[in-house]
Amino acid sequence: MSERSGGEGRDGREGRDGRDRRDGRERREARGSREGREGRDRRDAPRGPRPRDERDARARRDERPREPAPRDARSARRVPRPARPDAPRATGAPRPPRPDAAGHRDTRRPPGRTGERPPAAPVVRLARPRPRLRLIGLTLTLVVLLFTARLLQVQAVDASAFADKAAVNRYITVPLAADRGTMTARDGTPLATTVDAYDITADPYLFRPDQAGVRDAPAQAATLLAPILGEDPKELTAKLSQRDTRYTVLAGKRTPAAWRQIKDLKSALADKAAKGGGANVLAGVYSEEHAKRVYPNDELGASVLGFVSADGRGGGGLEALLDGELQGEDGKITYTQSGGRQVPTADVKERSPVPGSDIELTLDRDIQWAAQRAITEQVEKSKADSGYVVVQDTATGELLSVANAPTFDPNHLGGADSASLGNGALQDAFEPGSTSKLMSLAAVLEEGVASPGTHVTVPNRLPRADRAFADDVDHPTWELTLNGVLAKSSNIGTILAAEQLGKTQRQANEVLYSYLRKFGVGRKTGLGFPGETPGLLAAPGDWSASQQHTIPFGQGLSLNAVQAASIYSTIANGGTRVAPSLVRGTTGPDGEFTAAPEPAERRVVSGKTAGTLARMLETVVASDEGTGTVARVPGYRIAGKTGTANRVDPETGRYRGYTSSFAGFAPADKPRVTVYCAVQNPRKGSYFGSDVCGPVFKQVMEFSLKTLQVPPTGAKPSPMPVFFDQNERHGAARENDH
Repeated sequence: MSERSGGEGRDGREGRDGRDRRDGRERREARGSREGREGRDRRDAPRGPRPRDERDARARRDERPREPAPRDARSARRVPRPARPDAPRATGAPRPPRPDAAGHRDTRRPPGRTGERPPAAPVVRLARPRPRLRLIGLTLTLVVLLFTARLLQVQAVDASAFADKAAVNRYITVPLAADRGTMTARDGTPLATTVDAYDITADPYLFRPDQAGVRDAPAQAATLLAPILGEDPKELTAKLSQRDTRYTVLAGKRTPAAWRQIKDLKSALADKAAKGGGANVLAGVYSEEHAKRVYPNDELGASVLGFVSADGRGGGGLEALLDGELQGEDGKITYTQSGGRQVPTADVKERSPVPGSDIELTLDRDIQWAAQRAITEQVEKSKADSGYVVVQDTATGELLSVANAPTFDPNHLGGADSASLGNGALQDAFEPGSTSKLMSLAAVLEEGVASPGTHVTVPNRLPRADRAFADDVDHPTWELTLNGVLAKSSNIGTILAAEQLGKTQRQANEVLYSYLRKFGVGRKTGLGFPGETPGLLAAPGDWSASQQHTIPFGQGLSLNAVQAASIYSTIANGGTRVAPSLVRGTTGPDGEFTAAPEPAERRVVSGKTAGTLARMLETVVASDEGTGTVARVPGYRIAGKTGTANRVDPETGRYRGYTSSFAGFAPADKPRVTVYCAVQNPRKGSYFGSDVCGPVFKQVMEFSLKTLQVPPTGAKPSPMPVFFDQNERHGAARENDH
């Protein structure tokens, strides 16, 4: 019992001692936790003296003996959790109140406390870095692959293309214009050539008083330049006084001599100014070099030569036809540039221009001058619309002259009439009239249906189709020979002769048509001249009832002046047509002359027929009964024919006015040159071909024979009979032709 009681007493004490030790340990932990919080509060509390009452209370509290708490209280006390680290407080933040001995906190704010403790900052949790690293690595890989592919494209695949693009900006290519070839007459005299020319320019800024050193520099400079440039001094002064520009053209395309004169004057003024003798008022005058197409003979041959347009290309005539040969081949120079300037140390690639070929024409400058003067005077005298003269070498077909009136000066196109810029001798189609009778009678002789002495009775009127045909004048019935029909230029006699070409009118029409085509009517001449007309010749099946009878004497068909001259040259050449030509040959850039190809030839009638026709044409001029006596040239036998045709007005398409003409060749016994003249719509004086064109023909023919040094004919002409019975002429006098 005692032992049990003693044992139980020991057990109870040991149990209480264990609880006491645990309670002490808990109190120490609680006190440590409280002291830790108080320490933090003291650190966070504002610096400065603590209130005296608070210090005294704390001292008394520390001195008071601590009594063990009741067991129930100890057992009911909760073990505090480990203190969480508080977020750092800002310096001077208020400290929370400490609990008293009973565990109560003083919630009163101490003096100077301004607010509650700030809340703790949120905790940032970082995501796992591995996905982000993978994404960054993949992006860098793609970028590197992209740059690698682009590098391969630039350096390997498209290297040449990119190099070419770079070269476009790095290298400058400047064209070098080729010199245009020269066109010369048959003797080498230049008719169209290219020369150096200068645009005289100025910088108006340099003529201001503060730059020139004188107040009236523009006026002084204009006074010096006006005589050289041929310009108005007031206009030059106005150009030099401009304020809104630093560039002005004083005069365009002046000769090198004019620029040299300006340079000499400019140098003299500069030397004088250097010695203190005044200001150089020409210091701001400059020049720009250009190539200029010039025509030394002004209007001479302009309708054949044509002109050059502003871009340097042929704009008309032979300049346009032969542009490919005259133009040459432009060169170029390529150099390295930087900032718009040539790099002097870099390579320069240059391809020199190839100059154009020089063209030697068939034109004779002297004969061209004589023909152009004669036709110009006649057109003005007769108040005509226009006129042409063609001179041709009968044997070679070369055109020695193609003159037109009115014409133009290719050196001054700005003042030219647009209607005169062409070449009417090749571009105008007109009805030839009686000069065309030569072809009808050639067909009659060649077909053998008549001879020069064949008797032809010619009444005053001849009823055919829906009308009665007449000659140019009323007359009694003529008893003419076929030669007389041509000499008297009888329309009725020609109709009667042409009807013999076939058993029917239709057959006669077809035979005549074939000869007209052989002579070149309705066909181009072969020159290839720009705007050339082939004329008009309808097929015989399309001839009207009246055309069947008008075409034989030259109405109802049309041709140009060169075609008309070629018809007479065919007879002069023994019946062989030689195509007309304007070019004798070319001289290339290497200086070698190449002759032009031989012109095409075609037999039209026999030599016998051609000889007979030559004698018949000689009668027209040599016989007093002929219509061409005005064309006689002393010392030479002349073969010729007059023509007067009703003219179709190109504006209305109706007959109005006349076309006067004269055609022929000389010497008649040994032909050398053919001359053809036509004047359109003469309105003053006579309109007959013998009166209008006969004098022109004589003047040009006489000049041509002398220029070509053709010796005079030894034998006198022997005209063939005109009337069938020379003893009965019926008192007929010379009549003008129709």
